[in-house]
Amino acid sequence: MFRMHGMFREPWPESPFQKGDLKYVILDLIKDKPRHGYEIIRLLEERSHGFYTPSPGAVYPTLQLLEEMGYVEAVQRDGKKIYSITDEGRKFLSERKKFAEDIKGKMRDHWDPRDMDEMREAMVEIGRLGRLLGKHYRDLDAPKIQRIKDVIIRAYKDVEAILEQ
Repeated sequence: MFRMHGMFREPWPESPFQKGDLKYVILDLIKDKPRHGYEIIRLLEERSHGFYTPSPGAVYPTLQLLEEMGYVEAVQRDGKKIYSITDEGRKFLSERKKFAEDIKGKMRDHWDPRDMDEMREAMVEIGRLGRLLGKHYRDLDAPKIQRIKDVIIRAYKDVEAILEQ
């Protein structure tokens, strides 16, 4: 899964999941407590320390699939569909426990919390730069754009050199 980030339009890999993995993660999230789709999205965002937010276009079709397979059931409550795992869903998860644990391990490895605050702060600064450029782009002439581009290229090369050390 990739997300397009702002004006940069470069795909940023954000998920350790392979096709079909999300159903195990969702079942694991609702095995102890019924949840609605938005809550599942928020929990995955929390577990990834803010680096992955699954789209509703990934979560809701997966919930629908799980419901069709008989692994979850949904009830309407306060205008929201609340999903609960069924006995069949528990059995499915239990039979594939090793596989489900491997996926959870990949998630931990992919979003290792060490230095996560520092990385988040660095990403905030990149976002601030993007917003600054967006705020002033109408006032920029070609020479200013070139100067800004040169600064960004130098910064990219500096970061690349740090990462290659």
